[in-house]
Amino acid sequence: MLRGLTTTCFWADDLEAAKRWYTEVFGIEPYFERPGRDGALAYVEYRIGDYQHEFGLCQSGYAPDGAATEPGGAVVYWHVDDLDAAVERLVSMGAKEYQPAVSWGDAGFRTASVVDPFGNVLGLMVNPHYLEVLASLKQ
Repeated sequence: MLRGLTTTCFWADDLEAAKRWYTEVFGIEPYFERPGRDGALAYVEYRIGDYQHEFGLCQSGYAPDGAATEPGGAVVYWHVDDLDAAVERLVSMGAKEYQPAVSWGDAGFRTASVVDPFGNVLGLMVNPHYLEVLASLKQ
């Protein structure tokens, strides 16, 4: 039934500021932008990482009724090669620590998460399985 991650979407009241912040985080410009009903920017999308996953930013006025306005719920973890450096960089850019780095056993799995300046939880993970799958696809 579930075939793979297609798009992660984060909400932002100030979409222009979120676009600037994530453009700096990713080091690339969004490949897609869409204006809203009023002509102002409503949605931007990046393709990031080894699999070119879609990462979208949406103006929070388009959030469904009852959408959470505080961090919480599910956390999507993105693989990083250096967890501590990634957290340090994001915090230096204005993110707030949400969950400090945690090691999960002796197999090399580590997680942490931050809340971006727009209230979204961004999960970070060192995941040996991610690297194994990536290596198997490159053969």
